[in-house]
Amino acid sequence: MNEQSKVAALNADSEPVAFNAALAEPFNVLIVGVGGQGVIMVSKVLAALAQAHGFEVKQSEVHGMAKRGGAVFSHVRFGQRVWSPTIPKGEADVLIALEWAEGLRWLPHLKRETGVFICDTKRIVPPFACLNRRLGAPLRYSTETAEQVSAYVSEAYAIDATRMAEELGNDRAANVVLLGALSTVLEFALPEWEKTVTSFVPKKTIAVNSAAFELGRNWIAEAKTAPPADDAAARPAPVHAHYAARLEITDAWCKSCEICVKLCPERCLTLNADRIVEMTAPEKCTGCRLCEWLCPDFAIRVHLDTDAAVMEAAR
Repeated sequence: MNEQSKVAALNADSEPVAFNAALAEPFNVLIVGVGGQGVIMVSKVLAALAQAHGFEVKQSEVHGMAKRGGAVFSHVRFGQRVWSPTIPKGEADVLIALEWAEGLRWLPHLKRETGVFICDTKRIVPPFACLNRRLGAPLRYSTETAEQVSAYVSEAYAIDATRMAEELGNDRAANVVLLGALSTVLEFALPEWEKTVTSFVPKKTIAVNSAAFELGRNWIAEAKTAPPADDAAARPAPVHAHYAARLEITDAWCKSCEICVKLCPERCLTLNADRIVEMTAPEKCTGCRLCEWLCPDFAIRVHLDTDAAVMEAAR
């Protein structure tokens, strides 16, 4: 486990949960993420493993907008008797998150005193978090670090599972890295874990997924004995946009085609009385240069002014 992949292991001092066929209360595992990350595959592996041990299993899932990068989550409950397929708020024993913000969004469902939080630090920023489209503008996205999150749960692991999977040659195996981490929390036999995982992955990827599973297990083992690394890597440093966009328009070249006016994403251009393009709302311009690139007459040049006065005004 290198320092690039190790982000944080906090409050990690518990032993794996041992199971027997007389499990009195249902054990609850909540798996969350976004479309395409393999949330459903993780839940199916866990459900199959619990069923093979003779437990009654209830599994539910929601993936309405999965193909559009929307939220996906799955509830897995198993025990001697399980009546409901959904986990009540505050009753999840384990929360597995394949995306950082989704993990934070579902934290209230985790048991505060005994819950285990295992999360990939992968950040998939949705479009609505980019309301300011200026280059380098701060995003409306979670800025919490693993250290801060640890205050809300008894045991937390923030793993750069996607990077670890990429180092194996297949970033889609990140969910299996997290399964490996989960296997250290739930005391099912290792051969049973390996057999179940390989039965749910494509045959051509068995080798890389087996390696990913082992990598996740080893990460947890090392994280429990090593001091937590600086988790600053889990939160990219904000880069603020201190500039103003300015258009240089060569009037003699403009042929009034209106391409720039009609295709400007911010609607900040128009044609004046002389049918020459001009900027009417400079504060809206993000400096995307779309008008400059699309102008067939090369009449527009975009300048990003970053002098001291502009930067001071931005503050």
